[in-house]
Amino acid sequence: MNDRFSKVRVASYACVQPDDAAQVSWHTKGAAIALAFFALLLPACSTNDPNAGGPTAQSNVSTEEVAEETNELLGKSVTVRSEVEEKVGANSFTIGDDKLFGTEKVLVINASGEPTVLPEDIKLQVTGEVQKLVVADIEREYSLDLEPELEVEYKDRPVIVAQSIALAPEPGEVTKNPSAFYNKTIAVRAEVEDIIGPSSFTLDEDKLTSTQDLLVLNTAPGQTINDGQEVVVTGVLRPFVVTDIERDYDLNWDLTLQRKLEAEYSQKPALVAKSIFPAADD
Repeated sequence: MNDRFSKVRVASYACVQPDDAAQVSWHTKGAAIALAFFALLLPACSTNDPNAGGPTAQSNVSTEEVAEETNELLGKSVTVRSEVEEKVGANSFTIGDDKLFGTEKVLVINASGEPTVLPEDIKLQVTGEVQKLVVADIEREYSLDLEPELEVEYKDRPVIVAQSIALAPEPGEVTKNPSAFYNKTIAVRAEVEDIIGPSSFTLDEDKLTSTQDLLVLNTAPGQTINDGQEVVVTGVLRPFVVTDIERDYDLNWDLTLQRKLEAEYSQKPALVAKSIFPAADD
């Protein structure tokens, strides 16, 4: 990803054979024409590159978008936060939103290498590539053994081939029963309630409950967070113990901030963020 210019050079050279290059360089009107030719040739070559138009950076989308805008998302890595509809096979299940009546459910194939564990009352966050279901292709590419009936029911329908699957509870669910989530990767969607310092903020709990806001320790580099912003934070939940946190993470706390956090959140749940991105529109 960081060597984009090298890839462009390789692509351009691959499209011009040595003999062609010699003709371009020395034929008729000389170097000026050669340079112009290469300028025209390069875009054409890049569109024929098998990597061109391939997976793009991860985008946060809704289940409805995957179901209704499949062609625009094909080959792209997306993150979807949704309710589990039903288990289909050992490595497959459907997701959807009961509020969106009539919306096609989306099939998820678990290619993460982790067991498929489906919660009953908690949403999941699924990250993976959008494809049209072709069972043989997915089995071959990801070394999976899928059920034959998938081909009949879901052939050519949208599927997310998941590389990661995380529990997606609400902040209040986490703070009310943190032991259910400790040392697990979870993805929490909520509004930024209070920015405490450069590497810490809270997520607003459900206003209909009396639970406490969820503390987030931001270890994700380059992430700018604003008050009131709706975000999705993915990370590992752990008890807030200052000595353990300081040992494992470089958060550059000053003594005043450390004491403030310890006084308010000691032994309470803290979500150590691995990634933070804006929430998708509902």
